[in-house]
Amino acid sequence: MLAPSYQKLKDILSKSIDPKRILTNPLQTLAYGTDASFYRLIPKIVILAHNELEVIEIIKQAKSLDIALTFRAAGTSLSGQAITDSVLVVVTHGWKSFELLDNNQKIKLEPGIVGARANTFLAPHGLKIGPDPASIGAAMIGGIVANNASGMCCGTAQNSYQTIADIRIVLHDGTLLDTADSTSVADFKKNQTALIQEIESLRDSIKNDETLYHLIKNKFKIKNTTGYSINALVDYEDPIEIIKHLMVGSEGTLAFISNVTFKTIIDEKYKSCSLLIFNSIQDACNATILLKSSPVAAVELLDRESIRSVENDPGAPKYFRTLPESACALLVECRDNDLLILNQKQEQIRYQIQSIPTYTDYEFTTDPKQYYFNWKARKGLLPTVGGLRKNGTSVIIEDVAFPLPQLADACLALKDLFKKYEYHDAVLFGHALEGNLHFVFSQDFSNQTEIDRYEKLMSELAILVVDRFNGSLKAEHGTGRNMAPFVEKEWGKAAYEIMKRIKTIFDPNNKINPDVLINPDPKAHLKHLKPMPESHAIVDKCMECGFCEPHCVSEGLTLSPRQRIVIAREISRLKQTNDDPQRLAEIQKDVTYQLDETCATDGLCALACPVYIDTGKFVKEWRANKLDSGDKKVASYIASHMAGTTAGLRIGLKSVSFFHSLFGTKIMTSLSNGIHFISFKKVPKWIPEMPKGAEKVATNSRINFQK
Repeated sequence: MLAPSYQKLKDILSKSIDPKRILTNPLQTLAYGTDASFYRLIPKIVILAHNELEVIEIIKQAKSLDIALTFRAAGTSLSGQAITDSVLVVVTHGWKSFELLDNNQKIKLEPGIVGARANTFLAPHGLKIGPDPASIGAAMIGGIVANNASGMCCGTAQNSYQTIADIRIVLHDGTLLDTADSTSVADFKKNQTALIQEIESLRDSIKNDETLYHLIKNKFKIKNTTGYSINALVDYEDPIEIIKHLMVGSEGTLAFISNVTFKTIIDEKYKSCSLLIFNSIQDACNATILLKSSPVAAVELLDRESIRSVENDPGAPKYFRTLPESACALLVECRDNDLLILNQKQEQIRYQIQSIPTYTDYEFTTDPKQYYFNWKARKGLLPTVGGLRKNGTSVIIEDVAFPLPQLADACLALKDLFKKYEYHDAVLFGHALEGNLHFVFSQDFSNQTEIDRYEKLMSELAILVVDRFNGSLKAEHGTGRNMAPFVEKEWGKAAYEIMKRIKTIFDPNNKINPDVLINPDPKAHLKHLKPMPESHAIVDKCMECGFCEPHCVSEGLTLSPRQRIVIAREISRLKQTNDDPQRLAEIQKDVTYQLDETCATDGLCALACPVYIDTGKFVKEWRANKLDSGDKKVASYIASHMAGTTAGLRIGLKSVSFFHSLFGTKIMTSLSNGIHFISFKKVPKWIPEMPKGAEKVATNSRINFQK
């Protein structure tokens, strides 16, 4: 039962938006409200918006009713940026348009385009977008911009902030600003004078405060996504440019992003990489410092625990299993459009670090199989480690950054911290060239003792990163709910007040993705934790990363593989706890069609899953568990009499063909509609009626295979 204001919003919006895209039933709100983080909030309403006009109407009506909105695309968010207990507006389907501009030097993209898909548009021109997060095969442009994504090869020079050319946004009151449209800019300046003056005032106050000015400049010399991109206030004079860049990394808390235009980046034709094994983290970090001035495209660090998590992969070298505990690897990438120059770069790299011994000899490889494994080992670390965790625990990933000269000491300090709080499965890896480290570990949130342990770890982590090493608590994943309580700790009161003022300027009523990025609650990161009950051995290792979703033929019709697992887990939880029988009954009412009947069970999800979860196989077992003994006897009989069954079917089909030739299509269609229900009375009940919308699944399947 919706609260009156939410019911009114639904009623009003149903006049202009297809009511089938305004979701309120418990199954769909849970499924669509889930992201890749370890937090869970269930929206009261989920709206599948298909265009900008719909979004503007949603914003205006929600504002009039004082209802909070959260916008999201793929939901690959790792820190809870894309969840809400109010209204969730999903902008995926219908947001796939793109346009190449200025002789391919720019590309305009809508928020529902997957990052890797954007690169396929550019690949024929030898170009790509700048950001290259490990999740680029699932993350969508909306989230990539909203979190200021960077990644393996883009560093700080080619991240979202540095490569954005233009942006189109909708503010809290429905006002549009398209920075690529001079008329839109002129209208905005004319009609939003107060907002423009506030931005200019912020800009001037920072430039008149020498201490604050230099703090901001220094903090962004390394990767930093803690809080808002207030470097925009020192990097630019023009208020429109400042607004444009403030939107990057704002996590949907300032405005809705309708589209973004990126400057394109050269995608070199030839690529090679090498996995260098060093005797210690210190050696690997010292080598990284030397590599900073060499012609490398990427330098990725993998500690011994990271290597261990992939050592049983069929493509892994045998020596992985015998490496000493102190070992550390650097994955070094080299790129160029000229093969001769590529070879010269490789020799320069080798010469640059010759003073630091490696544990094994190394060679740069262009062999597709070895190249693929090296990068697979690095890009798949988060979900791979997550797949090794104990059932019932959540996988946690955080990313921090340190000044490069202090990277080795910071690595060792982090390892000591994990050891102190007994996170024995913690792995350390990341973009070493930028001093950017990710760490992953499993966490049990099922009891207060474990939550307290996590709280102590996070508190001490903040002290270690900020006070000891003057680093960044967030480097590229966005602040989210997990680090929101620590933003002031890192930035200090003056800068934090600037950030609070930015939020107020763009969202005076705090109704656009509230409590994300700016949150006064010091324990916000310990609330709304996602339950992870055991459901089935096939899917229990799923960490809900969403890598499967772009490959699922039923995603958008009903549920994706991730969403099917979310629903199965919730059913298991509700059965175990018996704390809400009514909600369980409501979910089970819809589960057959949503989870079962519309799953193609084709296994495409397993091909995309880093831990090889085949949700189709799980659905088959789900179906098998629903069969009674009579169903199984009929199925067994038919299976053991296939010759007779196929002969009978052949006769039936020939009969239909004969009557079709006799009566024609029109009469046969009328007859089939009339006898449909009669004929099905004679069909065994284990043969399901073709589900409503199944033809759409088939259509989607064809589209996906064409892609």
